[in-house]
Amino acid sequence: MNTTQAYLQTLTEARTRFSNLLIGLTEDQLTKKLVNTKNSAGFLIRHIADVELLFAKNVFGFLELSVQAKTVIAQHDTGEWTNLEELLAYQQQAFDQLKSIIEKQTDTDWAQIITTKEFGTKTKAEAVGRIISHTAYHAGQLSLTLKYG
Repeated sequence: MNTTQAYLQTLTEARTRFSNLLIGLTEDQLTKKLVNTKNSAGFLIRHIADVELLFAKNVFGFLELSVQAKTVIAQHDTGEWTNLEELLAYQQQAFDQLKSIIEKQTDTDWAQIITTKEFGTKTKAEAVGRIISHTAYHAGQLSLTLKYG
C-alpha cells in the first residue's frame, strides 16, 4: 500500500462516523437543533460537504471544481437545509470529488505545502488530518443534535 492509498483508507474509515448517521435519517430530523445552538442537522450535513469540496479544490488542486460553499459564506444556519434527498446527494458528491482528487496525489505530493486563509500553511498530509478532524467534529455535533435536538 502506498502513501496515497493509506491516507484514502484512513479518510474513508474516519468518515463513517458521519456517513453512518445518515442511514435512516428522515427529512423531519433536518431542522433539529440543540438547545442554545444555532445550527440544524441539515446545516451540519451541508457544511461537512461544503468543506470537503473546498478541500478538494483549494488544498488538493481540483481547480476545475465549482464550489458554492453556502454554509461557509453565510457562517450560520439560514434554515434552508431541509431537503433530505438533495443533502444526501450533495454530501455523497462532495466525498466522491474529494476521494477522486486524493487518489491522484503522488507520494511526493503529501509533503507539498499549501496555504489557505481558513487554516494557514500546512502540508497536504497535515491537511488530511484537518479534514478528518473537521468531519469528525461536526459528526459529533450531528449525532448529539439527532439524539437530543
